[in-house]
Amino acid sequence: MAFAQYIRTRREALRAADKRYSLRQVAQRIGVQPAYLSRIETGDFAPPSEEKIRRLAEELDEDCDVLLAMAGKVSKDLQAIIRARPALFAELIRALKSAPDEQVRTLAREIRDGEW
Repeated sequence: MAFAQYIRTRREALRAADKRYSLRQVAQRIGVQPAYLSRIETGDFAPPSEEKIRRLAEELDEDCDVLLAMAGKVSKDLQAIIRARPALFAELIRALKSAPDEQVRTLAREIRDGEW
């Protein structure tokens, strides 16, 4: 699903249960004009900046990295990490490309917890 369609579908689903998720109210909370958010949701405008996507992710209770990826972006902190060791991270990402999700999660947990 494209970024625009996903955002609109998610916001509308939340609005069905809670009127605070109207286009106007969400736009106000993330710091954009309602017309701008509407144009993003319809795909008339490109996805917004990383900062706005972060606010939108928080507002819609979504994973920021997932929304950034859907928007064709990578967070600045990940870009900095990759730039520090580009060859190593390129090799790692390519090696993990076909690994099952559970194996990737296990590897990430092992590294994070220092058990590797």
